[in-house]
Amino acid sequence: MDVIKERNEKLGAKLVKELTRRHYDAFYCETADEAKAKVLELIPEGSSISWGGSMTVRDLGITKALHEGNYRVIDRDLATSPEEIKDMYHQALSADYFLSSVNAITEDGLIVNIDGRGNRVAAITYGPEKVIFVVGMNKVVKNIDEAMLRARNTAAPINNQRFNNLNPCKIDGACHNCNTPTCICNYIEIMRNSFPEHRHAVVLVDESLGY
Repeated sequence: MDVIKERNEKLGAKLVKELTRRHYDAFYCETADEAKAKVLELIPEGSSISWGGSMTVRDLGITKALHEGNYRVIDRDLATSPEEIKDMYHQALSADYFLSSVNAITEDGLIVNIDGRGNRVAAITYGPEKVIFVVGMNKVVKNIDEAMLRARNTAAPINNQRFNNLNPCKIDGACHNCNTPTCICNYIEIMRNSFPEHRHAVVLVDESLGY
């Protein structure tokens, strides 16, 4: 077995146990295809579903599969006006399922997410009946300090480049703890447990996914 694959498999098994202890449903998938199949298996046909701005969910082809399947999809990328986008943000809060990735997850199961607008962390926290996180093993870190560092210094600057916001991290790729009007680090959430129990599921993937 490839040594990195072996390490990820062992760490993934440990993390599944920690997440289960924290009342999540947790799964470890060896491949992207397996992860995609697991996510679709968790969502009953006919469900209403939306997602945050997750490159992981898109790159795995999950959003495409949902559009092609028997689901009521709330996709703000299809909105034609700012008013429609705002309405979809609110619709997402009452969806049956909400998909997201994470900015970082610790080896003992703490999850960190950072938002500019707050719609993603709001939906993760309260609203949709179920939330499914899809997480590449590249986002697993040792502890909460490393999780915050990853979220602020890796994920946020890359996402800022993606959004093409003229914030300081666009210039040098490093977090400046800025307070600009276009800052994308306005809401920081640390999840300790899934509440009510089993509301959240985590699908770990032995891939480097997202930022």
